[in-house]
Amino acid sequence: QVQLVESGGGLVQAGGSLRLSCAASGRTFSRYAMGWFRQAPGKEREFVAAISWSGDSTYYADSVKGRFTISRDNAKNTVYLQMNSLKPEDTAVYYCAAKELGDYGLALQYEYDYWGQGTQVTVSS
Repeated sequence: QVQLVESGGGLVQAGGSLRLSCAASGRTFSRYAMGWFRQAPGKEREFVAAISWSGDSTYYADSVKGRFTISRDNAKNTVYLQMNSLKPEDTAVYYCAAKELGDYGLALQYEYDYWGQGTQVTVSS
C-alpha cells in the first residue's frame, strides 16, 4: 500500500512558476513509476507528466512540454513537478499517482494503482 500526499499548489500569475511535490509512504517507492495528472473544472482528468521508477525516462503531454519538468528523489520518497511559464489554462487540481508494475502505459490513468488527494493550482491572467 502506498499513500501519496501532494503539496505546493497555490495561486500564481501567468508566466510564473510553481513546484509541486508528492510525498509517498512505504519503503518500495523506488519500484513505482510516478505520474502527474490534472483536472480542470468541467473537464476530464488528463495526463500531464510521468517518470519511470529509475528516473531515467520522462514523458510529457504536448501541452506542457518544454514548460514542466518531472523529477524524483527516491531517497526522499518524493516526486516533483516543476511548472514554469504557467498559463491560465494550466488551472486545475493536480494529482500524483503511482504505478506498481512496469514503466509502460504511463499516460493512461487506469494503469495507476494509487492516487493522491490533489492540490489546486490557479493561474491568473
